[in-house]
Amino acid sequence: MPALGCATIGAMNNPAAAESSFEHSASFNPGEISGNLRLGKLEMMYEELFAEVIEDGVITADERQKLDKMAESLGLDRVRLRNIEVALQAAYESRHQVVIKEMYESAEDQAGPRASIAVLDAPTDQRTLALQRRVTFLEARVAELQNALEEAQSHIAVEVDLSDVAPQKKEVEDDPIELMKRLRHDARDAESLHALFRVYQKQGDGDRAFCIAHALTYLGLAEEPERALYTQHRETALIRPKAALSNDAWGRLLLHPDEESLVGEIFSVVTPAVLLGRIAAMRRDKLLPKLDPTRRQDPATSTLQAIKCFAWAASILGMGSPPLFADPDFEGTVEIVPAMPPATRIGQKALSGRSASELAFLAGRHLTYQREHEFMRALIPGIADLEEIFLAALSIGNPGMPLNDRVRQLVIPIAKAIEPILEPAAIDRLRGHFLRFVEEGGRTNLQRWASGVDRTASRAGFLLANDLKSASAVFDLEDKARAHEKMDDLLSFIVSDRYGKLRKQIGISIGS
Repeated sequence: MPALGCATIGAMNNPAAAESSFEHSASFNPGEISGNLRLGKLEMMYEELFAEVIEDGVITADERQKLDKMAESLGLDRVRLRNIEVALQAAYESRHQVVIKEMYESAEDQAGPRASIAVLDAPTDQRTLALQRRVTFLEARVAELQNALEEAQSHIAVEVDLSDVAPQKKEVEDDPIELMKRLRHDARDAESLHALFRVYQKQGDGDRAFCIAHALTYLGLAEEPERALYTQHRETALIRPKAALSNDAWGRLLLHPDEESLVGEIFSVVTPAVLLGRIAAMRRDKLLPKLDPTRRQDPATSTLQAIKCFAWAASILGMGSPPLFADPDFEGTVEIVPAMPPATRIGQKALSGRSASELAFLAGRHLTYQREHEFMRALIPGIADLEEIFLAALSIGNPGMPLNDRVRQLVIPIAKAIEPILEPAAIDRLRGHFLRFVEEGGRTNLQRWASGVDRTASRAGFLLANDLKSASAVFDLEDKARAHEKMDDLLSFIVSDRYGKLRKQIGISIGS
């Protein structure tokens, strides 16, 4: 195995040093573990076997017998397992335009050799061909209209909102609400930051004043009182919270406003089914990363600082730690590997050269994407693909939902692949979510939702790292071009009421 770098080797040689960086307070209350993606253990085992069976596009009599025997030995519901097979086959066939054959289906199948995969026949009747030509014409017309709409939208007047500009300077200087409004427009506004610091000092709110001093120090704008307060209370080690983040606090205080919770709830219902299909497709296309089982780490015994960090971070966020693999051959920092359950691969840029607070930021941000409401963002990064899955989920909740023909052709096959895997209770949840979605206006913007998830993840990382410089260092490492923009959101977050309440909730505020 390649060398892991000086920082990691040091931790390996001194296990106590690694442990001392990632500890909770003696009175730490882990609370209830929630938020992780929920999957059925036995079904995960069956999925792996079934995916191997359909690798060549044909299920033989021996393979069918093997599947049935495993289902029986695991005590699984045969009807439900058949539904999983139907869903996996639907996803496979839709992607590859093939039909999986069961070789024992008829005497004709058993009579002699057949092709493993039957390619779907192209239509030949005139009516179907005419319909196809009509669809092609309409698709071209839709594209023309979309271009015209974009052109028209480019000439629409920009809305101007001056509601936050009304108060005069003297009134603003003593009003924290108005000051925070100004900071939402410009998170680096030095005048507003200094004024807000003075307000909190006057109110005797030492923790909120410290947060403002932290922001000013990071920006290089701190004056002597601000520098002194930050230096006095700055943590030289990682935070040692007294309690884990509750699920309620996650939704009320940490979730970015652009991450609509209902969208995440809808995705969470269908995520396990989409994950099954994704794994099957990646395995078939030889794109599924293979994790070396010898590189899996046990946080309880591992001497690697990064591994300790992820277990520490998961407990603070009220989560269980995912399977952790240390892979120095992976050139990145950390990634989710599709599996049942999803695994975490930690690469060379996290295994060495990172400070404890940078690791904390990486861990908190990564674990956000392992939560059931946010996992779809990591699994399906393309916005167009997210839209299709979202509409498929809604159509399961309401099969009569009106869709134009083009959208229906894209969405219905996905819905047919997902629905057989869902429990009746899950379908009921989708019905309820559909009604709520309609009641709340029936509109969403998945690009905004996806960006909101990314910002939520960064906020979770910052909550654990408790250091703006460490967050900035990670952003620079990964995408320097967008680091300034991402830091603006964290600067807005650190001065907000939400962040102050989060610090109190987990017990890291000054005076807690």
